[in-house]
Amino acid sequence: MTFQRARSEEQREIRRRAILDTAAAMLDEMPVAEVSLNELSRRVGLAKSNVLRYFESREAVLLELLDDFLGSWLDELAEELDAGIEPHAAPDVRARQLAEVLSRSLASRVVLCDLFGAQGGVLEHNVSVEVVKRHKRSSLARLAVMTELVCRHVPEVGDGAQLFCLMSLVSAGALSAYVPPPPSLLAAYADEPALGVLNLDLRDALRVSFTSSLVGVLPRG
Repeated sequence: MTFQRARSEEQREIRRRAILDTAAAMLDEMPVAEVSLNELSRRVGLAKSNVLRYFESREAVLLELLDDFLGSWLDELAEELDAGIEPHAAPDVRARQLAEVLSRSLASRVVLCDLFGAQGGVLEHNVSVEVVKRHKRSSLARLAVMTELVCRHVPEVGDGAQLFCLMSLVSAGALSAYVPPPPSLLAAYADEPALGVLNLDLRDALRVSFTSSLVGVLPRG
C-alpha cells in the first residue's frame, strides 16, 4: 500500500483509517507486545515519520484500536445478552447467565483481552496528556454503556454494576496473559499432569470470577 500526500481532511481520514486497519490486521497475527511502529509503517506504506503525523506513538494507535474494538464488542454484547438471559428468571439465575454470556463473549475476543491486559502497563505510557484524556473520556462512555446493559438484565446489582463492569474488563486483560500457555509450560504439564491444575482456561476462569462477583452483590432474602 502506498499513498500520495494527503491534501484534504477526507484524505487524512482515509490515511488514519488505513493505519488503524493495518494495526488491527497485525494484531490478528501477533500479540500487542510484538506490534512495532517500524513494521506498522512498512505494512501501511508510509515512512515512520509520516505515521507519527497521524498518531503520536505506537501506543496511541493501539489505544484508539482498543476503543474501536470495545465499541464493536458492546454492540454485539447487547444482542448476546438479550439471547442468553431469561428476563423472568430469578436474580441468581440471571446473574449466572450474565456471567456465562460475558465470559464466553470476552474469551472469544483474544485481541480485545490482550489490549485490555496491556492498557495500564504499556498503552497508557508514551502518550500525551491530551491523548490519555481523550481515551479516558471514551472509556467512561463505553463503561456507561456496559453498565446499562448489566443493569437492564440484572438490576438487582444496583450501584455495584459500574464497578463490576470495570473489574470484569480488568480481569479479562489480566487472565488473558496466561492464555495460551507457552510450549515449555505445556510440556511441563504433559510431564507432570498434577501441575495441570494451574493451566487456566480463559472462559472458565472468567465465568468463575464473574459469577462470584455478581452473586456476591445480590441482595439476600
